[in-house]
Amino acid sequence: MSILLHILTNNVIPLSAMIAVGVVMQRAFSLDIRTLSKLNFYVFSPAIMFRLLYDTEISASMFGKIVLFGLLFMAIQYVLADLVCRARGASGGRRAAMRNSVMFYNSANYGIPLNQLVFAGNPYTLSVQVLISMLQSLTPNTYGVYAVNAHKANLREIGRVVLSLPIIYVIPLALLLRAFEVPIPPVLEAPIGYLANAFLGTALLTLGVQLGSMSWRIDRALAVDVGLSALLRLAVGPVLAWGLTLLMGFDGLTAAALIVSSASPTSLSSVLLAVEFDNEKEFASQAVFFSTLLSIVTVTIVIALVM
Repeated sequence: MSILLHILTNNVIPLSAMIAVGVVMQRAFSLDIRTLSKLNFYVFSPAIMFRLLYDTEISASMFGKIVLFGLLFMAIQYVLADLVCRARGASGGRRAAMRNSVMFYNSANYGIPLNQLVFAGNPYTLSVQVLISMLQSLTPNTYGVYAVNAHKANLREIGRVVLSLPIIYVIPLALLLRAFEVPIPPVLEAPIGYLANAFLGTALLTLGVQLGSMSWRIDRALAVDVGLSALLRLAVGPVLAWGLTLLMGFDGLTAAALIVSSASPTSLSSVLLAVEFDNEKEFASQAVFFSTLLSIVTVTIVIALVM
């Protein structure tokens, strides 16, 4: 019990407190969530990705293994969510929304700050988390678009979306500069550092603003599916990640970082896709809200088991 209280007070509550500040700010001032999201996505997140990948030694083989882990993890969760939906006789739209709510988790706004708190800012574990965040950023904007509304998507649109993502350029640039030991000029190093340091607080505040703009109630007609989504995301996810780390031979900090990452709640990406393509918006919103709320308990337990 003392271990759980220690994790709760030193890791989970500080994270939740920052999110709560964002909720209060949104309720009081109705902040522009799109501006905050763009700052995170196009400025702060690329900056921290670049700095972590440039500063941390991750071998090419480990890079490939972590990416493979992320792809396998999402594929298995896709299958599990789809089987649950079919067993319940869900419609095609609900199946797509359920799959997205389970596969896409908040690996950036929630996962990176959580990683920094749990592993005391360890550069290596942060780099592992950044690679997972890379996959979690790419997939909703490629597969996710097709899954929610395939008949409106085409390869040209997908190509434009992918090419507009900053991480497409930031990640190879950082890896190349590190591989050839090219130093970063001080005139650029300082601004990159400032922007990377701003990510933690801004990401949590943005998540709070996102939650503050949602409806805080659950529709009884959606309760079972929302509950199943949370179960698959918060409970089954970490167990699946643990099994994959054993099968793939991960150990130590790498395994711990991957398992803790897998405990993150549903990503807002599922809501954005639902809104953009008018598919199960209420279900997607409630899945994000309640998985984030329940993660206060489940993430504490996962950290205790892993650490």
